[in-house]
Amino acid sequence: MPPFAETRDVPTLEASVRAWRARHPHLPRPGHGETLTRWRALAAIAGEDVCAAKILEAHYDAQAILDDLDAPLSGDPLLAVWAAEPADARVQFRAGDGEHGVLEGTKAWCSGADRVDMALVTAHEDDARVLVLVDLQASKPDYDDAAWQAVGMSRVRSGRVRLDGVRARRIGAAGAYLDRPGFWHGGAGIAACWFGASAAIAERLRTDARAARSPHAAAHLGVVDMALSATASLLRETAAAIDARPDEAHVRAVTRVRSVAERCAHTVIDRVGRALGPGPLCGDAAHARRVADLTVFVRQSHAEHDWAALGAAAHEGEASWAL
Repeated sequence: MPPFAETRDVPTLEASVRAWRARHPHLPRPGHGETLTRWRALAAIAGEDVCAAKILEAHYDAQAILDDLDAPLSGDPLLAVWAAEPADARVQFRAGDGEHGVLEGTKAWCSGADRVDMALVTAHEDDARVLVLVDLQASKPDYDDAAWQAVGMSRVRSGRVRLDGVRARRIGAAGAYLDRPGFWHGGAGIAACWFGASAAIAERLRTDARAARSPHAAAHLGVVDMALSATASLLRETAAAIDARPDEAHVRAVTRVRSVAERCAHTVIDRVGRALGPGPLCGDAAHARRVADLTVFVRQSHAEHDWAALGAAAHEGEASWAL
């Protein structure tokens, strides 16, 4: 059996996604009083299956986007959001009849392209940025298998999709997707996923006998406890701020909590590995897969770009470090 094959006691990715959607057809929209409830659900999904969290976080984000832009859908499709725009992968929307039109170009980083029913896709209409909805079941676009060679997150194909001639429907006005505060509120949900996966990895050390008998393992667990506790506190604080002032984007707070959750993930992966050695990574398939998946997932962070933005904001604004 391949090392990361599904086993009888581990649900398949499809089963995990289906079970979560059955229990939670919708999550509370961020900025509507229950942002922390939403993030707790995302963290719980990631703690069980990082790949399922990748698919479901995008699905629930798409639902919130459609609600924000007053664009309801019929039925219950599994949704994705494809918004990455590297310089070598640009999609053009050519309007036809009203809000409907045709796409031309290639979209990069299309997570779940082989699994989802519909995708919200950013595109360009002349000089404007627009958001369009693509029915993937109807259009069957070409997927570039060579563009996804990942080991971690291998179950969520996230390569390139060729969209030449694919019909699409414009959602909202030009620029509306990026201009709404919900763009940033939704982006913070990724931090909750990283936190949930990190906590699950940390649990492997917390419950290991070495944490009790080895002072070195205990010290590593102490560092993990500090990182997770600080991240959890900042997630709660950020959720409360978003709910208290939902009309604000909270750009700095969202950037900070994502950056802190990213650093927490790396701390947990490193410290658990140092404390327990290679054994769990070689003999515990669920743990090994979770570590590999989170290592790739957390690279969705903008890394030093975000840190620089935080530093510039701290330098130009007033100090915000008072208790």
